[in-house]
Amino acid sequence: MTPTQKLHDLGQSIWLDNITRDLLDSGTLKRYIDELSVTGLTSNPTIFERALEHSAAYDDAIHLGVAAGRTDETLFFDLAIDDLRRAADLFRPVHQQTNGVDGWVSLEVSPLLAYDTASTLKAATDIFARADRPNLHIKIPGTPQGLPAIEEATFAGVPVNVTLLFSREQYLAAADAWLRGVERRIEAGLDPDVRSVASIFISRWDVAVGKRVPGDMKNQLGIAIAQRAYAAARIVQASPRWQRAQNAGARPQRVLWASTGTKDPTASDTLYVKALAAPYTVNTIPEKTLLAFGDHGQLGAPMAIDGGDAEPVIARYTQAGIDVHALANKLQQDGAQSFVRSWKAMLARMSQKTNAAGNAT
Repeated sequence: MTPTQKLHDLGQSIWLDNITRDLLDSGTLKRYIDELSVTGLTSNPTIFERALEHSAAYDDAIHLGVAAGRTDETLFFDLAIDDLRRAADLFRPVHQQTNGVDGWVSLEVSPLLAYDTASTLKAATDIFARADRPNLHIKIPGTPQGLPAIEEATFAGVPVNVTLLFSREQYLAAADAWLRGVERRIEAGLDPDVRSVASIFISRWDVAVGKRVPGDMKNQLGIAIAQRAYAAARIVQASPRWQRAQNAGARPQRVLWASTGTKDPTASDTLYVKALAAPYTVNTIPEKTLLAFGDHGQLGAPMAIDGGDAEPVIARYTQAGIDVHALANKLQQDGAQSFVRSWKAMLARMSQKTNAAGNAT
């Protein structure tokens, strides 16, 4: 049995943190589904921008879009939605087999709308409707500005992948926003089964503190933060508030581990995959890390539902001068700014492609 199959059998969903037209056209994504137990995927503008730079797979569609007068951002969504529809169709069997628990793909709204709840909601509902696939999550950042949009999108029946969560506190705020949307649907007599995942970013913690702590403390903080958040999620799922919503027909918001590629070249290339194994969670894994785990990955014990040794580990970092709460906020703010930079870089690359297409006609 492959390591990825063992991880799947433990109860964790393996999603690919990548989507390109080449992956689809070559049959590689289908092979990952068949051979590496991949049951979903996530996307982001950086992945798309790199695909535009290094592949000609989109050139014909861009030419057609330019001829039809499509703008750069509109054309991006045309191309991205086409890719994600194809991927969603590949995952549709597992989506149906798991009654909607698994088999999801994700696409984000423009981060330029981050401070505008109404525009974010409109973009989320429009993208979901255009894609016309039941297994599409719309990614909305779990920043303070994004929380109202998460609630409103959930109330509107749009499945949300809450991104940019870096701590237990940020996770709890996002879970509360999602659950408020669910509860409002119950009060309105609407179906409360609006699926969601809460994406907690891991490796950026260890990158942020790597040069500030002794060698024996490297590559431990991200895992401890994940353990703390996982314990909080289990408490949420056992709470009377949640159980009332579940009794009305809602399904739990799953925790998703993001940023799980190892950044430290001296550490195991499957460090975070091994450490973050837990039932009813998702790990969205970069392609390189997925292949490494499929080749030589090993499973340890599943994550402890009470957080294990998270608190003593975090206390060591506090004693070393790391303000974990302040760093979580900084990582979220930096992540939001990085999303904007990535979005603008993607649009700039798209502009280069559309200009070239226009000059060629």
